[in-house]
Amino acid sequence: MTVAKAESGEDSGEDGMRDAYVPSQRRLDRERHKRARARRATAIAALSTLVTAVVLYVVVVGAPGWERTKETFFDGQYAREALPKVLEGLWLNVRLLLICGVLVLVLGMLIAIARTLPGPVFFPVRALAAAYTDFFRGLPLIINLMIVVFGVPALRLQGVTVDPVLLGGTALTLTYSAYVAEVFRAGIESVHPSQRAAARSLGLTNRQALRHVVLPQAVRRQVPPLLNDLVSLQKDTGLVSIGGAIDAVRAADIIAQRSLNYTPYIVAGLVFVALTIPMTRFTDWVTARMDRQRAQGGSV
Repeated sequence: MTVAKAESGEDSGEDGMRDAYVPSQRRLDRERHKRARARRATAIAALSTLVTAVVLYVVVVGAPGWERTKETFFDGQYAREALPKVLEGLWLNVRLLLICGVLVLVLGMLIAIARTLPGPVFFPVRALAAAYTDFFRGLPLIINLMIVVFGVPALRLQGVTVDPVLLGGTALTLTYSAYVAEVFRAGIESVHPSQRAAARSLGLTNRQALRHVVLPQAVRRQVPPLLNDLVSLQKDTGLVSIGGAIDAVRAADIIAQRSLNYTPYIVAGLVFVALTIPMTRFTDWVTARMDRQRAQGGSV
């Protein structure tokens, strides 16, 4: 009996090997052609990039006034002097981004909820929330910063800070919370009313339906625009330098004003670009991922 089982096992193993999938020659040829085409496309892209870079270099270096431009904006000595101070000031910009980003998300969510409260009794709340978003979205950020950073200390109010960093962060929070509130509101209104009705039919209150059903869907749908707003906030943290705060921009400005050379501005700009690019690429990846989920009918 054991021998029979062994023979049966051997037969089934042989059958499994015989039934294993073996790609046809046509499929192998097709895959080989795809790999060759991919290698050829990569080589062409690399060559065209190299040619474009060489052409741009020749055009820029050979342009009239390049030597003067190089001395004014791309001086290695001033770049080496500015980089450590710019990086030191950048830590202030990063802290402002983290703190203001959290405050903006919280305040923007509260304003969005206030704008979507149902019923006539909440009309004053909706009107105030709408007035807030309309005002701060229409007010230029630089003017808001000047009013808060320079105007608030002029009031000489007891117990009110005059720290330009805190005042600049307040102005950034006021402006960006208005934009984020509209993003959240669009997400809340994009959730079909049947979702709220289904939650109410299960015994949830309006607040529970909003918290457990509506808001999770709204936030997931609005992740890409929210990340875009955070990228913009990261760049605009440099505007707090108008009040004298020593951030990356102000550190570059001090060296540029002393030397009358504008290389430090280029260094500060490149540092901000290097900080922004990963956030931008992450935003693109999230957007593409959510688009694929929508196309496949998955949950977003």
